[in-house]
Amino acid sequence: MLKAMSAIQLRPISWIKAGIYAVILAFVYQTALSQLVLHDWHREDYTHCMLIPFVVIYLLWEKRQELNSVPSQSSWIGLVPLLIGILLFWMGELGGEYFTLYMSLWFVIIGLLWIHLGWQKIKTIWFALVMMLAMFPFPNFITLRITLYLRLISSKLGVWMLHVYGMSAHREGNVIDIGFTQLQVVDACSGLRYVIPLMVLSLLLAYWFKAHIWKRLVLFLSSIPLAIVINSFRIAVTGILYSTMGAKVAEGFFHGFSGWLIFIFAIPMLLLEMWILSKLPPRKKTDGRWEREDGRPLRSESGRGERGDGSGDIEEEKADDSRRNASPAARKVLQAHFVVAIVLLVATLAVSKTVEFREKIPIAKTFNQFPVEIGEWTGKRQVMEQQFLNALYFSDYIITDYRNSQGKDVNFYVAYYDSQRKGESIHSPETCLPGSGWAFTQSGTATIALAGHNPKSITVNRAFMEKSGVRELVYFWFPMRGRVLTTLYGVKIANFWDAMTRQRTDGALVRVITPVYGNETMEEAEARLAGFTREVVPILDGFLPK
Repeated sequence: MLKAMSAIQLRPISWIKAGIYAVILAFVYQTALSQLVLHDWHREDYTHCMLIPFVVIYLLWEKRQELNSVPSQSSWIGLVPLLIGILLFWMGELGGEYFTLYMSLWFVIIGLLWIHLGWQKIKTIWFALVMMLAMFPFPNFITLRITLYLRLISSKLGVWMLHVYGMSAHREGNVIDIGFTQLQVVDACSGLRYVIPLMVLSLLLAYWFKAHIWKRLVLFLSSIPLAIVINSFRIAVTGILYSTMGAKVAEGFFHGFSGWLIFIFAIPMLLLEMWILSKLPPRKKTDGRWEREDGRPLRSESGRGERGDGSGDIEEEKADDSRRNASPAARKVLQAHFVVAIVLLVATLAVSKTVEFREKIPIAKTFNQFPVEIGEWTGKRQVMEQQFLNALYFSDYIITDYRNSQGKDVNFYVAYYDSQRKGESIHSPETCLPGSGWAFTQSGTATIALAGHNPKSITVNRAFMEKSGVRELVYFWFPMRGRVLTTLYGVKIANFWDAMTRQRTDGALVRVITPVYGNETMEEAEARLAGFTREVVPILDGFLPK
């Protein structure tokens, strides 16, 4: 491969420039690259991401001859994606969001390539550049939504397959009751770790599949239902083995090995699908054109070098002439592009390392002073375990279990951050609670009226969740420097803007939870939680910085 790579004609000055860019980008994106390689690539749903760089290198090597035949034409248009990448860098850096930094890195790489190679070479390697995106895990809010839907679909199909087999099975949420035991389809069994790698694999197969575009699209999209169906079959087989061989077989070797079975079944099915699609019209003729069912030509596979009029050869001769006759003025323009790009990147690095955009704003009053008596509510403080304290990075917190005169409970939790940074920012309950096995069966927002308070009301997130038969109702929101926000990405945007304009990123997460007792309605639990929230918000405002 090294011998083949050497066939790509790059001047020594090009290697030097590439090395300079690589060093600068390594410093600019140091924390993001560390997070990607040391953490994100080791998440069980995204271990395939570490293979993508090698796939991209191979795709570039595969295009080496076409790259050499296309002249490099420096372009100022490449500054557009470069500047977009720098803007995304600051949004991710100040907003505390790694995925935005990953997208920033991708745009910067596209911009630098466009500046030095030109649009024609970008078009030549477009698929390799798109494939780079597969290196980056989805942001948590997307992953969680996909996981939730996949769990429900896999549970439904798994129960249907058990019924077909002849077993009695009942599903409640993501819990499958097979009589003698219950199988819980947790995040690890959702199929996400199989769906995404199969999508990447089918995308590669579609790229190499020399067929009409609709056939490639069908091949790619079919990987999603294929992975879901096979994963549901795996869940059904787990239930069958549970009934015949016991938990040790179902939860031991088979549960670990069955993930490989998905690929063992899926890959041959994708190849079979390619073979079937290749037999369907339109099919490629010997001269490279596509034909309709009636035998008439549909279109040429490529508009270059296949028109039969010699224009393709003329274009190649012009390209060769442009490379041979490159003037000193053109080389100076190339140098100007390089200097501007370096100035932008070095300035970004210098500002990010020397200017502090966030001041640490201490809490107005420590939560040790928060009252345990609120109206009819009496509280008992709780202490968080050290492992969670080490992982959450907050500056102060309070966890208190309050009980009213009727013996009904509300759990009150607040985490305050005096400064939010990448990896040290607020975690939404939408991320933590489903990861602990809680299923959000209802979610939305609720407006709570606050008598004699400014503002007169606040809008909070509302969710009804279940776990192993336990039902709870939860409210949560994010007080942010005078705002009350309900979305984590709203928090990121507010952090970016306030860091730029106010040098502040302090904020808090507030979460209140009450059980839905077996003998009460949802409306009764809602009234209790809303009543407690109405009483606690004015008190909490005295502890948070204005």
